[in-house]
Amino acid sequence: MLDLPTFVAPSRYTDPLAALAQVRAIYEQQTSHLRDAMQRFVSGAAELAGSTRVRGCYPFVRVHTDTVARRKPLDSAGLSYGFVAGPGRFETTLTRPDLYGDYYLTQFALLLQNHGVELEVGTSSQPIPVHFSFAEHDHIEGTLSHERRLLMRDVFDLPDLTAMDDGIANGTWEARAGEAQPLALFTGARVDYSLQRLRHYTGTAPDWFQNFVLFTNYQFYIDEFVRLGHEEMRKPDSEYIAFVEPGNVVTRRAGLPAQAHDTLGQAPPRLPQMPAYHLMRADRSGITMVNIGVGPANAKTITDHIAVLRPHAWLMLGHCAGLRNSQQLGDYVLAHAYVREDHVLDAELPLWVPIPALAEIQVALEQAVQDVTQCQGADLKRIMRTGTVASTDNRNWELLPGNQPQRRFSQSRAIALDMESATIAANGFRFRVPYGTLLCVSDKPLHGEIKLPGMANQFYRERVDQHLRIGMRAVEILRGEGIKRLHSRKLRSFAEVAFQ
Repeated sequence: MLDLPTFVAPSRYTDPLAALAQVRAIYEQQTSHLRDAMQRFVSGAAELAGSTRVRGCYPFVRVHTDTVARRKPLDSAGLSYGFVAGPGRFETTLTRPDLYGDYYLTQFALLLQNHGVELEVGTSSQPIPVHFSFAEHDHIEGTLSHERRLLMRDVFDLPDLTAMDDGIANGTWEARAGEAQPLALFTGARVDYSLQRLRHYTGTAPDWFQNFVLFTNYQFYIDEFVRLGHEEMRKPDSEYIAFVEPGNVVTRRAGLPAQAHDTLGQAPPRLPQMPAYHLMRADRSGITMVNIGVGPANAKTITDHIAVLRPHAWLMLGHCAGLRNSQQLGDYVLAHAYVREDHVLDAELPLWVPIPALAEIQVALEQAVQDVTQCQGADLKRIMRTGTVASTDNRNWELLPGNQPQRRFSQSRAIALDMESATIAANGFRFRVPYGTLLCVSDKPLHGEIKLPGMANQFYRERVDQHLRIGMRAVEILRGEGIKRLHSRKLRSFAEVAFQ
């Protein structure tokens, strides 16, 4: 027997607010049904241990178009998203309208403006895994006995990886006969899966994440970001309203009252694998910083999941090996091309796919270096080089016999090498998230300048604060220019989804 909520017939809307309200109502109805059943299951309800199957499904939004033409409203002119590729039926499942409400509202409004058709909102046939129906701090299944836990799969839908792959983003998805084309890169189930992973890897709720993300591969940068974050919170006139650390520990700006959920935060006994810190603005256009650690596997993992939040940009700030004799320790490298020897994305994004530099990001990073260092012209060229960055998955590449890596890197004209930047840029390209890289030379292994404790400590003291401030200044520039210029057509494919 299938236990479903009361059926709500699909309805049509020309008002994006009304469409969003219906999404909220359906999502709440379906998840409440699951939560209530789960609470009865945990309490030992006999009727949920036999043949009953409890199910709730994601809401969907759908549009039908019958022409390749679209309207040209002035407020969306020039955007690279907000419209479907041609005539047909397009739809996607939706989740967490409490988190994605503003995002959904924007996408709905653009579809209505560009196509002048109705939005259809209803309940899909895609089940919501019961784990995804609970709020951030609800974990009632932890009280189940082993025997009762084994019965869960018989009663509830659990996460199904076949319903949440990345075929749409990878450009490999093909519709079956009669199936609608996608409206978004990610289904509701795929989004929910990544939201759960973000909690695990970063130690913070996805609700705190901001629309500009800085990645680093050194804790020194995080220490400085934490210092600057608390410094901002002591300013009553700061543009930032809160600073959030792992464990969902919230510090509000001076003069702002605490919120009810702030008390739920608690510093973890040990840091998570890739801790995240959030310097928040009221409009979510603040800065999230994540210490991804070392290696391309981490870089891919975290960007796979942050991508579902649809950030406006992510930037890599880290250390690199300088490959040119003319470089000095502490010099900056602005990446305008990448050599990918990380191997973690070869299946999803073949090596023959070029990863272009994005002009808006490049200009903002160069301007930020000028603003923070006060260097211009020839002086700027002395401390920052623009060129190719190579990323490898072999931390000891310089020890391989026969100078094979060195020869390849020389042929590519690479000026710097690290283990994460190309992965972050490639995943930005893959997921249509604007990306950029500004590295700082911390050693020159080809020229005998390797990292030694004394040299490293001095380098970190002199450069970390300045490098971080450059990254934060770049975010300010990008934010000030507006997102309409930021989301580039370079990242959009032939038959692109409508959602940003």
